[in-house]
Amino acid sequence: MTECSAAYLPYLIGQQLQSSTTLFPLPAHVEKFAAHWALFAIGDEIILKQLNSPTSLSEADTPIAVAMSGGWNTIESDAGVFTSLIENLGVKGVQFEELLTLDPSELLTLHPVYGVIFLFKYPTDRPYATPDGPLDGTFDHGAADNIFFAAQTIQNACATQALLSVLMNKTDEVDIGGPLLNFKEFSKDFPPEFRGEALSNSDLIREVHNSFARSNPFVDETQRTGEAEDAFHFIAYTPINGVLYELDGLQPAPISHGACPAGDFPAKVVEVLQRRVARYDATEIRFNLLAMCGDLRVRAREFGDEELLAREERKRRDWHFENALRKHNFVGFAGEVLKGVVGARLVEGGDAAVDRWVAEGLERRKTAEKALRRGDGDVDMGE
Repeated sequence: MTECSAAYLPYLIGQQLQSSTTLFPLPAHVEKFAAHWALFAIGDEIILKQLNSPTSLSEADTPIAVAMSGGWNTIESDAGVFTSLIENLGVKGVQFEELLTLDPSELLTLHPVYGVIFLFKYPTDRPYATPDGPLDGTFDHGAADNIFFAAQTIQNACATQALLSVLMNKTDEVDIGGPLLNFKEFSKDFPPEFRGEALSNSDLIREVHNSFARSNPFVDETQRTGEAEDAFHFIAYTPINGVLYELDGLQPAPISHGACPAGDFPAKVVEVLQRRVARYDATEIRFNLLAMCGDLRVRAREFGDEELLAREERKRRDWHFENALRKHNFVGFAGEVLKGVVGARLVEGGDAAVDRWVAEGLERRKTAEKALRRGDGDVDMGE
């Protein structure tokens, strides 16, 4: 499922206003306005045609049915999301930082670094691995008996699985909390496939994971072209027992990238990532890299760095606010705004004022679209 485009959202709100009046009571003039709003919001022939077709969402098309796979929703690759997610699972003293360059020095500044989480476009046009082994490194089938490695058995769980692949192998360095420690103990004798099934069926882990999924009450039908969408995948890199491992639940075993003392991890993992990125076209830039490191607030307090502490505390407040926005459904708010705007227009001049405002808005929209097609840049849409 794709996210709604900004231009299409007002149309969808209009349709929701018409078809789901249980969300909030709608006076007759607002129901009348909703149809106009759809026209004003889109203003092009393709979407006007869509207005003449059924637009109510069937149960199979609801966001929950579309977005969920085995009960797991997709979540973003975001430092604030990942940090809050593991804290909600009981992990203490760990945070994530986004890395903007493949430079070992950037990792060194975050010491201690427990591992990195790499998001990349899953290759669908070339082999992900060869019959003889991975494209880089070697399968270490025996390692799964000594480290935590889980096969990914369900879609959309790869982000949290990548996080846990690092945390579960760092229990000597990190306080992962009672729930995760109990899960590790419970699954320690399982083969990777059963361990992955146990993870996917953990109510606690799934519920915490899903709590960071974006609220998306609409399905954007304009994006249903029938073409397959690009798939993206999370994996983890972490040093364990002096070896750099790539932990990817879609592979049959941990992938060893050779000897790696803890101090060599920044340089070693950057080399591996550079080789991986080099396998893509030069135009492919859709990568994301997050470092799992110690809580920077702890370091700031230890060294008495008030500036760093203030910056990190401000970052946590921003993360909290952003995560709250991700979870919130703004349909009710949008409906109240629409009612207020229409009510104000009615006070100004009744139905005629509403019709005039809609017509003027439609003209501004058409003018803006023409200007954009000519390449005139930003256009003032007016009030």
